[in-house]
Amino acid sequence: MAGTVEVETVEKDGKQFRVVKEGKATILVPQGAKIGEDRGEVQQVFYNPIQQYNRDLSVLAIKTYGEDILAKRKEKILAKSNKQSKKRKRDEKDDGNPSVETEPTASLASDQTTGALDEQKAHKQTFRILDALSASGLRALRYGHELPFVTSINANDLSKSAAESIKLNVNHNGLDEIISVTNEDALAHMYRAIADDLSKRDRHGNPTKSHKFDVIDLDPYGTAAPFFDAALQSVRDDGGLLCITCTDSAVWAGHSYCEKTFALYGGTPIKGMHSHEAGLRLILNAVATSGARYGLAIEPLLSLSIDFYTKVFIKVTRSPQAVKFLGSKTMVVYSCDHGCSAFETQYLLRSKPTPNKKGSGSFYKHGMAAGPTADRHCQHCGHVMHVNGPMYGGHIHSADFIQKLLDQIPNASPEVYGTLPRLEGMLRTALEEIIPGPEVDPTVDPKDAQHAEIDHCPFFVIPSKLATVVSCAAPSDDMFRGALIHLGYQVGRSHCRPGSVKTDAPWSTIWWIITEWIRQKSPIKASKFTPLMPGWKILHSAGLVDVQAEEKPQEGEAAEKSDEQVSSPSELELRKTLVFNEDLARLGRLRDAQKLVRYQMNPRPDWGPLSKAKAQ
Repeated sequence: MAGTVEVETVEKDGKQFRVVKEGKATILVPQGAKIGEDRGEVQQVFYNPIQQYNRDLSVLAIKTYGEDILAKRKEKILAKSNKQSKKRKRDEKDDGNPSVETEPTASLASDQTTGALDEQKAHKQTFRILDALSASGLRALRYGHELPFVTSINANDLSKSAAESIKLNVNHNGLDEIISVTNEDALAHMYRAIADDLSKRDRHGNPTKSHKFDVIDLDPYGTAAPFFDAALQSVRDDGGLLCITCTDSAVWAGHSYCEKTFALYGGTPIKGMHSHEAGLRLILNAVATSGARYGLAIEPLLSLSIDFYTKVFIKVTRSPQAVKFLGSKTMVVYSCDHGCSAFETQYLLRSKPTPNKKGSGSFYKHGMAAGPTADRHCQHCGHVMHVNGPMYGGHIHSADFIQKLLDQIPNASPEVYGTLPRLEGMLRTALEEIIPGPEVDPTVDPKDAQHAEIDHCPFFVIPSKLATVVSCAAPSDDMFRGALIHLGYQVGRSHCRPGSVKTDAPWSTIWWIITEWIRQKSPIKASKFTPLMPGWKILHSAGLVDVQAEEKPQEGEAAEKSDEQVSSPSELELRKTLVFNEDLARLGRLRDAQKLVRYQMNPRPDWGPLSKAKAQ
């Protein structure tokens, strides 16, 4: 939940202003102006207190990223300095320079001076942030106050009145030396900087990078898709960070505007319980394909579906080698959205480890993928399968980055981060989403293996939703997870929905667990099912409906009937010992060492996206 917003009144230049405090920053709002109070009112200054979580997360993520990247750059500068110093000494010795023998003190002094300059250079690194659509300027103000390593922040907004308001707020916060305010179209602002870099070349003919930003924050009213191309070219290509917010959830997570989704993000959405997770992958795919045109590869560090918007943090690196793997990390999804909710993924390309000619290792060979991976009709319930995507098929989080974020939380002040409990809860939940895939071929290059890695568990299931398909009482989440673990599968949960379960189990196993639950604990009324219902085929295959009493198979026979879909002999044996009892629930119970706020609670009535701000 968002922290309490403190409001007080001050006078500045003969005018009365309300002071809104968040974190270490304050913004001045004209007395009587509507800000974040009523969704039906026109906002004169756009400020939504519900999105404090978004801003808290951005500050914490940039702080974590900045400290890490600056430490690596410092280490790189010092390593390069040491290497050059050693090379210089070797060259002097090889040349027989008498000064090496006769003037060792002068040589030592020269080395110390060079080392001191390099040390000074390492400590005086620049760190530039662009807040491309700044609105009230609150994000830029918080970055200026709460990120000590930032050297410059550019707060830009198209609205003239917004830019004037930002200047007033910057002056009030005493950040004039760090924050510069511009009043222009964000695309023009970024493309102009790109053009300046392209028009100036170094001695090798490469464009300069003097106008690139370490971090670009895109937080528009609606979709950020129009800004992807410019932002990718404006951020540093040696590991720069993009922070992207999209508030058009009706587009990327709804099926009513699929033509709009394709126009903005280059793919179609999924209808079903995992629509928000698919929305994240659509956004990531749009960013990845935009960057690949310029040889820029992305690494999603953290991708969250929060309330009515998404927030993704993406690391951008120039790597022509890495972008070759994008096709094999892009997938379409066959969804049984009108039936049992089953899905199958289809990757567009295949990257397969192939032994090299010397036999000393392997390399990834790219080729066409075989398909389709699903029939026109669902193999489980018989209903029509729909095609969704293409969308990003790699991991949407970095476990290392999330852990570094969590390491920051014990030292973070609750007064600065008003949503700290929810931050920790959602981050820990996101960490549980990452389910390891098969072991990587040890003969391939580790970097290539990282580029080729896909998410084998891209979506989650919800046991209660599955139970509605077959009209039975739902097994508890613990019981369902326990059954999966008993059969040898991995489990986790998703930050997108309460009650979600992530697993690497196939759908044949998932439906076997549900039908076995019915057989053992939750009998159904078979007479109410008809062949046109999604659950009929599932129950019929399990021998639970449309079977004469004298022909009704016993439990073991029903299990054998569905065993033909299972390839693992070990699972067949484990199925025979599956019993839904308290021991199984205990096996699947995920105990928290502390009570965490994993999912949002309604902070106030009628909360959500506010109306767009209008200049007065």
